[in-house]
Amino acid sequence: MRGTLLVFLAMAMSAPARAELAVVALSDEQRLDDGAQVVPAHPQPDRVATVAFGPGELRRLATIEAPTSVIGPPGSVAVTPDGRHALVTDARTIDPADPTRIVPSDAVTLIALTPTPHIVATVHVGAGASGVTIDPSGRTALVASRSANSVALLALDGDTVRLIDTVSTGPGSSPAQPAFFDAGRRALVTRDGDHRVSILSVADGHLRTMPETIVAGLRPYALSAAGGRYAVTATMAGAGRDVDSLTLIDLAGSTPRAVDSVGVGLTPEGVAMSPDGRLVAVTVNNGSNDAKAAPGYHSFGLLQVWAIEDGRLVKRAEARMGSW
Repeated sequence: MRGTLLVFLAMAMSAPARAELAVVALSDEQRLDDGAQVVPAHPQPDRVATVAFGPGELRRLATIEAPTSVIGPPGSVAVTPDGRHALVTDARTIDPADPTRIVPSDAVTLIALTPTPHIVATVHVGAGASGVTIDPSGRTALVASRSANSVALLALDGDTVRLIDTVSTGPGSSPAQPAFFDAGRRALVTRDGDHRVSILSVADGHLRTMPETIVAGLRPYALSAAGGRYAVTATMAGAGRDVDSLTLIDLAGSTPRAVDSVGVGLTPEGVAMSPDGRLVAVTVNNGSNDAKAAPGYHSFGLLQVWAIEDGRLVKRAEARMGSW
């Protein structure tokens, strides 16, 4: 559908055909009108879909209605390691009192993916619930709440989810995306409101913010880590006019640190690291969300692939893709 933004996370399945599954969140709450974001008069309901893909295959399996959001980082969907459940956040929703506005939402939905997708639980965290990540054991999750300037720790157990702790990231920090590392004992969270990346300790059902922060550029937003030595984050300071960057974070040692940064173009909104930690995929809006008269406007976005080699980011490939 025109104007609908897709947010997805892929996970491996153990089927004999070696198919994989993407869980896709769809929201129609805002569309672009020559670069301006507007709420459509008759938006379609929020939905979550499952899509099978593999060699020569791409097909939708099922779609259900569930609260999602077009606003926020693409990491608003996370799948448990066993592939049985997904968490989907809802950062913004249409204001019941004014259908021309969207307002912060705090809902996080737990969806059972088998035998067919269905909602099993909902938990409420801080307002503006956005990026979500699940730890390698599948027992805990983190949700960054942009409007509440907080990060929530959730406990997962089959068809149940509950809020067990919340930590503040500071006034105006606008946390966007968390990512576990160190086997789930620590996590990073981007703060595009005050240009920092926080380091969190996760232990015994509690969150704690470390005094040190990482400076990875202006407005760090998307974030990905594969459980190895590195994480990557993308900055969004260019506002669709000036070039943005991808930053490599070295997770070794007691305090992670930014070790490399490269220019990638206008608005790198989505970042994903390969499971082996060797490659990074970046989706770049490339001005496709700007007004047609804007200097940086293009009708297409870009998909870039970068390799991590000796602590540096090296560009390997680039292809055109759809617009914002």
